[in-house]
Amino acid sequence: MAPTSPLTAVLPGFEPAPPAFLGAPRQQSLADLGMPLAETTFVVVDLETTGGSANTDAITEIGALKLRGGELLGRIESLVNPGIPIPPMITILTGITESMVLPAPRVAEILPAFLEFARDAVIVGHNIRFDCAFLDAALVAHGYPRLANRRVDTLALARRLVRDEIPNLRLHTLARHFRTSVEPTHRAYADAAATAEVLHALLERAASYGVLGLDDLLALPSMRAHPSAAKLALTARLPRAPGVYIFRDRDRRVLYVGKATNLRARVRSYFASDDRRKVPQLLRELTTIDHRVCASAFEAEIRELRLIQRLQPRFNRHGKSTRASAYLKLTDERFPRLTVTRTPAPEGSCLGPFQSANTAHLVREAIESAVPLRRCATRVGRRAPIVAGPPCVPAQLGVAACPCRGHVDDATYDDYVGTVRRALTTEPDVALGPLDARMHRLAEEERFEEAAATRDRISALVRALQHRRIVAMWRGVTRLIVECDGERIEIRRGLVAWPEEQTTFDAPARAGDPGADVAEILTVDRWVARNAGRLRVVVVDGELASSLPRIATGRDPAYPPKAPETNDPASTA
Repeated sequence: MAPTSPLTAVLPGFEPAPPAFLGAPRQQSLADLGMPLAETTFVVVDLETTGGSANTDAITEIGALKLRGGELLGRIESLVNPGIPIPPMITILTGITESMVLPAPRVAEILPAFLEFARDAVIVGHNIRFDCAFLDAALVAHGYPRLANRRVDTLALARRLVRDEIPNLRLHTLARHFRTSVEPTHRAYADAAATAEVLHALLERAASYGVLGLDDLLALPSMRAHPSAAKLALTARLPRAPGVYIFRDRDRRVLYVGKATNLRARVRSYFASDDRRKVPQLLRELTTIDHRVCASAFEAEIRELRLIQRLQPRFNRHGKSTRASAYLKLTDERFPRLTVTRTPAPEGSCLGPFQSANTAHLVREAIESAVPLRRCATRVGRRAPIVAGPPCVPAQLGVAACPCRGHVDDATYDDYVGTVRRALTTEPDVALGPLDARMHRLAEEERFEEAAATRDRISALVRALQHRRIVAMWRGVTRLIVECDGERIEIRRGLVAWPEEQTTFDAPARAGDPGADVAEILTVDRWVARNAGRLRVVVVDGELASSLPRIATGRDPAYPPKAPETNDPASTA
């Protein structure tokens, strides 16, 4: 018996993929399937022309069949007077002579009937771009808009499905391969009829890839041919709805967790347009896809965050446990300095968590550029006298007030530390003001690289301070219930609570991981800000506002001006 999915406890209602011995999955609704191919109307069309250029040549014959669910609903078959001579080579190929087309109607007489015939249908053809190019040229020449119908090319489908089985992809070859009852003869209706039979044969092949709806069929030609293509069948039971999905290997271990506004389309895209480096390896190990349908994209995003934190999937890069995140804190010593660490410190002496140590170091450089804290790690005893000695490099450069130089006393240095504490809490402008002035001064001196570096430090510091205030604000809101587009959402201290999770909301999923809820709080805040005009507050217990002054972020985004373009690959301008 297959092992129980750990998602059963994490997400009640989650639907794991059924084991093979359980038989076929449940019957899906039409809403799940989108536009089923059996309900799709196809118009298979073929043209004969006087040559290969839609700009200089013209249509000599048109043939079309309207099909739905394998049933013939109608047909068009007519010669067309091209109004120009037919080259002898075309006559030899098709058997159509000028005497045959002379009494035939002009294309202007046929276009209205064809447009009505093909209205709202999917246009199908073998190398359909050729036929549509002539039809579009004729439509434009007679005052009609171009064809807006969705198109299916049997040539592209064949290239994706049977390329290794046949010597070439010509219509004659495909008709012989699939033993169609109609043989292509370079006449419009016969070729269209043969194309229709080829289409039905290709649809049967496509079903093995989980192609059940029109959107699947339209996307199939872009799917790459790789060893994992057969696993497209795993997507056959995925609905076209918002939700979260889990990729598992043969031992039911979690490989990857993702979210989607359309589960089926997103998962199938891994076989088509996803060029990330690890995707081929992920697909090779994939054997099962579990999913859970969500009421909205917002719910899917929150559930994805929680699942990634709980399950720690090997192929997920972002959103994992914040035990590996970085914090910026003031050290607890006589002359405190800023350090990047993995453990948080008391409020007022710490900033974070940051997603990476690089970002934390960028913020540290921003604060050190504004306040001359010491940067060296020289140990200074709490009661030891300050003795002038060899100054460290930052002290020699005059950018740090370091006790190793003997030119700063405890009281002066305490003032610097107090400035940093105020910058991290109630008065961010004591750091942002000097940084802003430095950036503008460097830009005016045309030291663009240094100005750009200062700008990046300002941005990193502002983001860190804003995130800290957002998290503090939401943690002070005990309970908030809002309605948006008919969906009721309850938020407790910045974290979403769904009815089935009320009793286990504070379960130890985040135990020992102090910053694990920060990503969810920031996601909630972005969602509330984005939908503020559509939200209706039902219950609020707490103050949904920060008591701190607003961080000035209205600085000119065009500053500093860019340096002149250069071909030097080492330039960082």
